[in-house]
Amino acid sequence: MTSTRQLREDGSYDVVIIGSGAGGATMAQSLAGTGKSVLIIERGERLPQEEDNWDPRAVFIDRKYLTDEVWLDRNGKKFNPKIHYWVGGNTSFYGAALMRMRKRDFEEVPHEGGISPAWPISYDDLAPYYTKAEHVWKVHGSRKNPESADHTDDLDAPEYAYPPVAHDPDVAVLKKRLTESGWRPFDLPLGVDRDDKQPWKGRCVRCDTCGGFPCRVRGKSDARHIINQVEDDENITLVTGMKVKKLETSADGKSVKSVVCESSEGEHHFKGDIVVLAAGAINSAALLLGSTAHTHENGLANGSDQVGRNYMFHTSSAVLSFTRSKVDAIFPKTFAVNDFYWDDPDGGFDYPMGHIQLLEHMNGDVIQGQLQEKIPEWLVPDMLANIIANRLMAFLVISEDLPEQRNRVRLNKDGKITLEYWHNNLVGHERLVKKLEAKLGKLGRLYKCYRQHRIQLDELLPLYGTAHQCGTLKMGHDPKSSVVDVNCKAHDLDNLYMVDSGVFVTSAAVNPTLTIVANAMRVGEHIKSRF
Repeated sequence: MTSTRQLREDGSYDVVIIGSGAGGATMAQSLAGTGKSVLIIERGERLPQEEDNWDPRAVFIDRKYLTDEVWLDRNGKKFNPKIHYWVGGNTSFYGAALMRMRKRDFEEVPHEGGISPAWPISYDDLAPYYTKAEHVWKVHGSRKNPESADHTDDLDAPEYAYPPVAHDPDVAVLKKRLTESGWRPFDLPLGVDRDDKQPWKGRCVRCDTCGGFPCRVRGKSDARHIINQVEDDENITLVTGMKVKKLETSADGKSVKSVVCESSEGEHHFKGDIVVLAAGAINSAALLLGSTAHTHENGLANGSDQVGRNYMFHTSSAVLSFTRSKVDAIFPKTFAVNDFYWDDPDGGFDYPMGHIQLLEHMNGDVIQGQLQEKIPEWLVPDMLANIIANRLMAFLVISEDLPEQRNRVRLNKDGKITLEYWHNNLVGHERLVKKLEAKLGKLGRLYKCYRQHRIQLDELLPLYGTAHQCGTLKMGHDPKSSVVDVNCKAHDLDNLYMVDSGVFVTSAAVNPTLTIVANAMRVGEHIKSRF
């Protein structure tokens, strides 16, 4: 256990924040300068800046930075989740794609597989916070280019403060070919400290170890940067190496009176006038389910029996396009396609299909690491893996999975997390994958893609296994069918808030981090009004 400042003897703070990822760090930033005492509790330690940050073997084969926790699937089978417990949470390992959800994503939308329900808040409620989040997280992108206009339906959104990240040579050619074919690829909004015209001004060096890796030079916008900033506030304390085990309530069960933690030094109790839960959709739900009391027999904030339900993490597939010659791209993840977000413009399908974006560069060790659970490393020697990787363009196809009651987080009798999940809404996703494969095949004569291989859902890159988790702490007006209200306060408790992706009503079909940040900013303003 380490702490940035001396912990208070009585353990009492104005605000206690559980988790230092996108939601927790943003909440702390919102409260900085208020003069209120804030304690951030993080189960992990500070991520070291070291050579292994950029070592594919250490990251993907040895899995140095992943937790060794064991969870269970719906059949009781054990697995190691692709979760990182460090200061900054999973943002230190994400691909830095920071996209707004679209206006219609917050409304009720029919899908081929069912209904995507409306949120209790609208896009307009988040719009100013989206803009602020894009500034704080240094999002690079463009809303001016006509061919890029389809990545958002907010025509009044201001231009990004930072220009889009330049495309590597083969990526630029592919984007041009797709545009000429009638598609509208747009510059993928990325959170990096980079100016391609003056690269010496930023930290990002356009390396080939971005998504899935922690950035050794800290050139990627992540929650660690936010934590570093808020630590300058003498009223904010970060304690690491401390896992929250339970939230205890007052005798009447109406408020959280104690945050019970454990570290290598034993058990600790902290008190917060306000407690903010931001441990991630899965772990936040698990903590609430494990915090039982005579007034909350089914777990804390669970009077609706909705805690842990509606788990979503996107329906995703990787499409790998193999080329005849080496791909001239080190940092390929710079454009995306939303032409099929709401329907098939070619006709024949009037339901949402999803989003396509380029994936990060993959070298041989990355490929071996992704395959090692199914294929022994010795069957894919380094030389072969590197030859494959150098002739590979990888795409991620993301479609919305729908909230279902049966898809949920549970705790088994031993307290282990169990993820029960069934895929849904697959027709649009399958159609989108085939659209991409067909397009790349047609471009083969003009470009150098000549064969595609789709990684099936159950073989998806492990990085994304729980990276887009959301939905377990549903936001809503009705306490009988949701966990938190529109201000993300638990319906059942007066002082408990939740600001991770668990409060999402739907998953949409884009990366969730920017929405987590924007919503945490919004909730932070509400909490400050309580002061």
